[in-house]
Amino acid sequence: MQKLKIEGGYTLTGTINISGAKNSAVALIPAAILCDETATIFNVPNISDIDALNEILTYLGATVTRDGETMIIDSSKIINKEIPQGISKKLRASYYFMSALLGKYKKVEMYFPGGCSIGARPIDQTLKGFKALGATVIEEGDKYTIFADELKGGYVYLDMPSVGATINTILVAVKANGVTIIENAAKEPEIVNVATFLNNMGAKITGAGTSRIRIEGVDTLHRCMHEVIPDRIEAGTYIIAGALLGDKLKINNIIPEHVESLTSKLEEIGVEIEEGNDYLIITKRDKYKSTKIRTLGYPGFPTDLQQPITTLLTQCTGLSEIEETIYENRFQNVEFLNKMGADIRISDDKAFINGPSKLKGTNVVATDLRAGACLVLAGLVAEGITTIENVDHILRGYEQLIQKLTNVGAKIELV
Repeated sequence: MQKLKIEGGYTLTGTINISGAKNSAVALIPAAILCDETATIFNVPNISDIDALNEILTYLGATVTRDGETMIIDSSKIINKEIPQGISKKLRASYYFMSALLGKYKKVEMYFPGGCSIGARPIDQTLKGFKALGATVIEEGDKYTIFADELKGGYVYLDMPSVGATINTILVAVKANGVTIIENAAKEPEIVNVATFLNNMGAKITGAGTSRIRIEGVDTLHRCMHEVIPDRIEAGTYIIAGALLGDKLKINNIIPEHVESLTSKLEEIGVEIEEGNDYLIITKRDKYKSTKIRTLGYPGFPTDLQQPITTLLTQCTGLSEIEETIYENRFQNVEFLNKMGADIRISDDKAFINGPSKLKGTNVVATDLRAGACLVLAGLVAEGITTIENVDHILRGYEQLIQKLTNVGAKIELV
């Protein structure tokens, strides 16, 4: 079993280049199935989630060529067959195949997707979108059979602005007959990235990035080339690392607007940030003040950065408060932060962090991807050695984590 071993307390200085966004790439790759020719995607991160999607593509008969960060997908010879549970459960994003295959072939058979155990993650809003466009959904345990004689544009009001449901509805609608309207759509940059990709193929999507998206169905989608946007969650994680230990730590290849909810909060507590067109430079200050954070959909504070920023809040003076409004099981990192010396109390959907606390290295467990990122940050700032188990959770979302941190002065290794 692989573990991460971190020796804490080292200053971080130099440059970290941000990779392509995991949450964008994992939707773009299944979306490529809708292309009737060849789709080329640049800036694809080399992480295990991409390997899992590649496995599904290959299983279906697509021809996939990977060269560094470039992925070329030819799905013209795909066989639309049942996607077995063994590969669908490897990641949450496998359900984008559900919508892409339904959109192209009017039928899909696959099992409930996997992913991190961070709370109830139903796909009811996705299924609501499918049904609104004329599909029949049959559930047998964890298996879904979804089909339609014809997909017709329809009106879809999402009960909550779900990223997955928004993208899935778009993927089904792009080749449906007529016009589809998605109301109360999620606004995340990754949705805009997916819509732009499809529009580059010839789709007719307007309003992505707003709460109302309009899709006019088309018959065919042609070849295109497209680039994955920078990963705002990876960027945010390293920005927080800079706030903890940075000496002019440069976070490069980012879109500053995408991390504004984080940087505005960091400036509020006292972090020194210098902003450029596509970079931020972070320098640690000796004293930070406590704050309150409430997770929301974009452009609010992202739930994916809630766990990482908890480490920083343990170093702030006073009582900080985090309210988690998206996933009810996203405080699994707290047990291990407290084991390292933090003073955190959980009450319902809120965490109360009393600081500053001196963290000390010990053995901890990454229960999910972002909890793992939180513990990496804790290990970097803690006194002594921190050992993190279940590192597969972390490596599935952060490309070259060890190399990137080592390059700026961290003492971290995979053992």
